[in-house]
Amino acid sequence: MESKQLKWILLAVLSLIWGSSFILIKRGLVGLSPLQLGSLRMLFAASFLVIVAFKKITLIPLGKWKFIALTALMGTFIPAFLFALAQSEIDSSISAVLNSLTPLNTLILGILFFGMAFQRSHLMGVLIGLLGSSVLILSGAANHPEQNYFYALFVVVATFCYATNVNLIKKYLSDVNPISITVGNFLVMVIPALVILISTGFFQVMHKPEVQHSVMFIAILGIVGTGIANILFFKLIQMTSPVFASSSAYLFPIVAIFWGLLDGETLSFVQIVGAAVILFGIYLSSKK
Repeated sequence: MESKQLKWILLAVLSLIWGSSFILIKRGLVGLSPLQLGSLRMLFAASFLVIVAFKKITLIPLGKWKFIALTALMGTFIPAFLFALAQSEIDSSISAVLNSLTPLNTLILGILFFGMAFQRSHLMGVLIGLLGSSVLILSGAANHPEQNYFYALFVVVATFCYATNVNLIKKYLSDVNPISITVGNFLVMVIPALVILISTGFFQVMHKPEVQHSVMFIAILGIVGTGIANILFFKLIQMTSPVFASSSAYLFPIVAIFWGLLDGETLSFVQIVGAAVILFGIYLSSKK
């Protein structure tokens, strides 16, 4: 299959997988704390990757391990906890739309720290995207006073983590096998994730039915939404560019909103406008 066709297929598959991740997080939080959810997500992903591709770590050059550790921290470890914390207070659909700031932040960090070229339309896109996110957060706070929209800032911080991760992979790990990067990332995170999970008292409550039910959703999230998705994402970055790879953010809010509406969530007209403004900003920022 030609790379031009493959990149669009990978983009569509990633959008579907990651768009469904937010409802899985919501389901996981029914019986788990944010720290338990984030830790389990990483441990499930790590277990799957070690089983299917442990030998791939031998393909990682010794000098690249510092970047493997850094991308593990920025691309998975910190965001896993930030999203779980955010969705303990805000709807999954809002979390997904705010996550679409990732391409904008990829551009901002690429320009500031990684020597990425930009045009005037890119800067305009960034400003429009930030305006849209402000509308979305402020409108959500007004329409859902029972929710603490300060937690939406956790998603914004996570998008900067993702943006840093994308730029690091493109600049320092483009010559490393995508599966090797993924396996290496999760091996780095196993011990910290396990320590955090033990400290939450998870093993004292794991016998409860609601906890076991939530763990089932996080197993799916960890294996498919984290392990497999990261392999596809790293491959897409290497095939294309950081901004194109991040543009799955165009599509997965649609998937996440669909799941959220099915689950009884609501979006006001102003929030829909804010989401549209964000996506328009992304479009301008990625326009060549």
